[in-house]
Amino acid sequence: MRASVIQIAVDPGESVESRRRRAASMVRDQAGADLVVLPELWTTGAFAYEEFGQEAEPLEGPTYEVMAKAASDAGVWLHAGSIPERDPEGPLYNTSLVFSPSGDLAAVYRKIHRFGFDKGEAVLMGAGAELVTVRLPSTTLGLATCYDLRFPELFRGLVDAGAETLVVPAGWPERRRSHWTLLAQARAVENQSFVVACGTAGTHAGVPQAGHSIVVDPWGEVLAEAGAGEEVLTVEFDPGKVAATREQFPALKDRVLGLRPPRRP
Repeated sequence: MRASVIQIAVDPGESVESRRRRAASMVRDQAGADLVVLPELWTTGAFAYEEFGQEAEPLEGPTYEVMAKAASDAGVWLHAGSIPERDPEGPLYNTSLVFSPSGDLAAVYRKIHRFGFDKGEAVLMGAGAELVTVRLPSTTLGLATCYDLRFPELFRGLVDAGAETLVVPAGWPERRRSHWTLLAQARAVENQSFVVACGTAGTHAGVPQAGHSIVVDPWGEVLAEAGAGEEVLTVEFDPGKVAATREQFPALKDRVLGLRPPRRP
């Protein structure tokens, strides 16, 4: 399986329309890949809170249309990162879109854990409530977004739902980059899954981004890691290694907590 992780830079001087066109061009350049991934809130910048409201769009809005066509043109499974979604009957959401190689919408994931500690995303956006997996021909994706990476129970739920490759678009800040790589490796090891984590480059509303998109195998080995700037990280891996790892070292079978209600005294 070949995955291309597009670590796009968010330049505050670039219009959203220009950024969409540029991202679509980068996706088309990945024709031949099995999976292409964009980062979190790349249309606005993950820390550009004041732009969420004005740039929010309906689910099937401009970004949806551009990304669906890019997926179809390239013939790839496309995780189009996330957008600020405006639900006509509710709040804004941090929403991820996944498209099939024919350009059809395959999955929608609304970010469950909102970052901000009673400000920013945590108060401007609603929380998703559903775990989402997507079946590809060679693997099942489990979807998470940025701050979700700090909550291992979400990933356990995805594994229980059949996930083998955990995809995490993010707008992770540079000042906590060590956490980014550490947590990506931890989620891979504890769930015996591949982790494909895509960050952004550039600076969002004065917050330098970590970049360093990373692909980790089920043993925690880093297969590829980007630098800090804009780049496309491409890596090939064997999805069959998940089943082999779980068979060779069947730690998931020894789980006790969380599998059944506690006994009453």
